[in-house]
Amino acid sequence: MRYHVLACDYDGTLSTEGKVDDDTVAALERLVRSGRRLVMVTGRELDDLASVFDRFDLFERIVAENGALLHDPARQETTALAEPPPPEFAERLREAGVQPLSVGSVIVATWEPHGETVLRTIRELGLELQVIFNKGAVMVLPSGVNKATGLTAALGALGLSPHNTVGVGDAENDHAFLSACECSVAVANALPAVKERCDVVTGQPRGAGVTELVDRILDDDLAGVDPGRHHLPLGTAEDEEQVRLPPYGTRAMIAGPSGSGKSTTTAALLERVSQAGYQFCLIDPEGDYTDGIEDAVVLGDARRAPTEEEIVQVLDDPERNVVVNLLGVPLDDRPGFFETLLPRLAAIQAKCGRPSWLIVDEAHHMMPEGFRAESVELLRQFGGLLLITVHPSLVGEPVLGALNTVVAVGERPGEVLTTFASAAGQADEQGDGQTDEQTGTPLDGLPDDLPTGEFLLLRLSGEPVRARLIPPEGERQRHRRKYAAGDLGEENSFYFRGPQEALNLRAGNLTAFCQLAEGVDDGTWEYHLGRGDYSRWMAGSVKDEELAAEVAEVEKAGGSADETRRRVGELIENRYTAPAEPGGGL
Repeated sequence: MRYHVLACDYDGTLSTEGKVDDDTVAALERLVRSGRRLVMVTGRELDDLASVFDRFDLFERIVAENGALLHDPARQETTALAEPPPPEFAERLREAGVQPLSVGSVIVATWEPHGETVLRTIRELGLELQVIFNKGAVMVLPSGVNKATGLTAALGALGLSPHNTVGVGDAENDHAFLSACECSVAVANALPAVKERCDVVTGQPRGAGVTELVDRILDDDLAGVDPGRHHLPLGTAEDEEQVRLPPYGTRAMIAGPSGSGKSTTTAALLERVSQAGYQFCLIDPEGDYTDGIEDAVVLGDARRAPTEEEIVQVLDDPERNVVVNLLGVPLDDRPGFFETLLPRLAAIQAKCGRPSWLIVDEAHHMMPEGFRAESVELLRQFGGLLLITVHPSLVGEPVLGALNTVVAVGERPGEVLTTFASAAGQADEQGDGQTDEQTGTPLDGLPDDLPTGEFLLLRLSGEPVRARLIPPEGERQRHRRKYAAGDLGEENSFYFRGPQEALNLRAGNLTAFCQLAEGVDDGTWEYHLGRGDYSRWMAGSVKDEELAAEVAEVEKAGGSADETRRRVGELIENRYTAPAEPGGGL
């Protein structure tokens, strides 16, 4: 379920001439019985609202006074979300003959034609107040307070996200909170400017329009509505059109060999997901994401496995993302750990729509052939799913069949697309043994290799699209300190052995690599250079694909031992902080 909350304006939306009819109340009751939540977002003062509407019990929170007041009907608790203007302000307005004049807990309100008097009084008193005009009403609030800030406070109190919220309104003061919702709806009687900016316009006005909306939510969770304004940009196609991914319903795989730009492509999409405010849970089998991801809590390390309870605790806060580091779990036990965790994550997702995205690195290891069918079905429940792998053919075929998008980078992208299309065809195979036409995508004429920074994207029932990656704004240098000066362990270290394997010099990080490279004989240096061992290690173990690509160019170009040592050393030093001792280098 995508939408867990319906946020409603009152006047002109729920109500007609201040009253809510019985059919609309019945629709709201049906919505609540479905397990969804109701939040009211109104410009009215709370006492005024109570005098015309007696079903506060249907709403988990009421945002009143245009965002300045938050009321909990169950507990009968009311909280001011801002400081009111000083009493002198209302007194000056009365002295100026402003009538009617209403003073709430925070809001001060009147009607036109008193707008100019209100603005003049604010200037004369030097107050930091804003004026909101709404169908003739003149509302004065502290700067920055509006229906959007009030809705944010209400959702925060409920542990819910605006990305799981539908908002419905009709007037100027609804713009802010409607734009904050994942799906914005205008009732048929809404102002034209509101209709133009909303994702859906109902066929009926006021309460009948809300009833229509409720029925659509209950029928199919607004499955036919795709708010394109939330799509996540990934690249630019050859025709200069942006390649964008829907944040909900995308089940994608990014695949390619080491050093192909796979990590950079993943970092770009992860950055877009995070910046847009979609909560993610990233399964990190090899500890590759412990540094550089903003707004993410890393749980687990090489000494300690994360627990389900602490993962759930982080995800309880819609503002926080989590990276589940599995280095502390024995290698062979990591797939089992993930498959045990998956039902817990799916249960949270079913309850509140989060995490919005489940991201799984090393998918060939975490979801190999034999991954349970019931686990595959759980994967389909997440709004967004992203798998990352260097070996797509080793990912279980039922898992591949659950995907609808693949992004291929590096060498032989056609093989990645063919593996995906084949699995999709198997998943959609009809009873007559024929493959669904939607998966019969032609894959001829694909390039043998893609340069770094380009990708091929294939969606079901679509043509392959070649595009340039929009790089991440703050590109992540993963494990910079670890790779520069930490210990990568024996398996991930580089070994200078030479053509006769007469040496066995272990470099456990980039600092050690630089120091050892400076001392080994020319024959040993050139032996590994000619085999491409340096770039292969930097891509596979250091996991820096851009550095690996740059070093690979040095390996291909060749040159003297001294010259190539110097060039490789400069590339490392340019990307890492003083990897060698002062005065050292290659």
